[in-house]
Amino acid sequence: MATYPHGLRCRLVRSPEATPSGRHVLGRVAFLGHHSAPAVRAGAPEIGIHLVGAEVERVTEVWETDSPVVSGMYQDLAYAHDGEYLFCAGQVPEGGSYREPVRNAYRAAFDLIGKLDYPHVMRIWHFIGDINRANADGMEIYRDFCLGRAEAVDHHLGRAGDMPAATGIGALGGGISWYLLASRSGRVRNLENPLQVPAPSYPHLYGPRPPKFARATSFSPPGIDGAGDLFVAGTASILGHETVHAGDIAKQCDVTLGNMAMVMSRENLLAHGIDDGRTLKDLRFVKVYVRRAEDLPVVRAACAAAFSDTAEIVYFTVDICRSDLLVEIEGIAPYPRS
Repeated sequence: MATYPHGLRCRLVRSPEATPSGRHVLGRVAFLGHHSAPAVRAGAPEIGIHLVGAEVERVTEVWETDSPVVSGMYQDLAYAHDGEYLFCAGQVPEGGSYREPVRNAYRAAFDLIGKLDYPHVMRIWHFIGDINRANADGMEIYRDFCLGRAEAVDHHLGRAGDMPAATGIGALGGGISWYLLASRSGRVRNLENPLQVPAPSYPHLYGPRPPKFARATSFSPPGIDGAGDLFVAGTASILGHETVHAGDIAKQCDVTLGNMAMVMSRENLLAHGIDDGRTLKDLRFVKVYVRRAEDLPVVRAACAAAFSDTAEIVYFTVDICRSDLLVEIEGIAPYPRS
């Protein structure tokens, strides 16, 4: 279990019969053998994401808080908030093109964030069915998604709008599922990696509009010095803007972990004006996405060596945003440090 300021917690539940924690549920993300639309169940928003085979046990990521929550639906979005934190989940159904529905979904989320007054978006996750396949117009679905997202960000934040750490990963079906965390107060600082070109500055080689996300986000509630919670975005074997070590899972793991270590490092945080520093051992909740099932033993070994033995790590076999990427890893280093 990872603990955050103001009582926010992330808990991984591997069994539907798991003992309740006694805290208030801000949101549930169920990784299933099928997808289910966002809805409010038992007073909290829940979304089902098709990320595992039907025979694999249910795994649910539960976000909890010590404060009572208010939940509801807004334009097909399920949400809950507690006065300090907001959880919001949405789903874009399968279709021939995603540009317009993604743009509309993001606009609805921005509208909700504004209405409820949670202006500090800390982290976003996206799970995209058939991510590397072509849409009805022949454009790769991930690029189609990025185009719709960029247009919504342009509308609400301007073309130079700053977005937080994010993950954009494949799913096994269900269109595009996504969820986010936002805060009413505190300070969000989005971080880049000196080893990588910022994603919003990618050349047109990667699509008509580049991805809009930061390599990591530091969230510091009032009264917390340093980085506070550190959310590391989905990270892969990319240096500059190019994939490196195509086809070699061991080397891609090395580069991926090196990128994560760099973005969390004291050197990099100081460069962003944050007097702090973390290592891979500080990550407490890690998701690992592996393209090929046969690569799982190599990836598991690399992660076991890199991360703390107290970290909660989950592995999924799904496609990744570039067809030459074999692994992607994300994580959260909560405050205070262990």
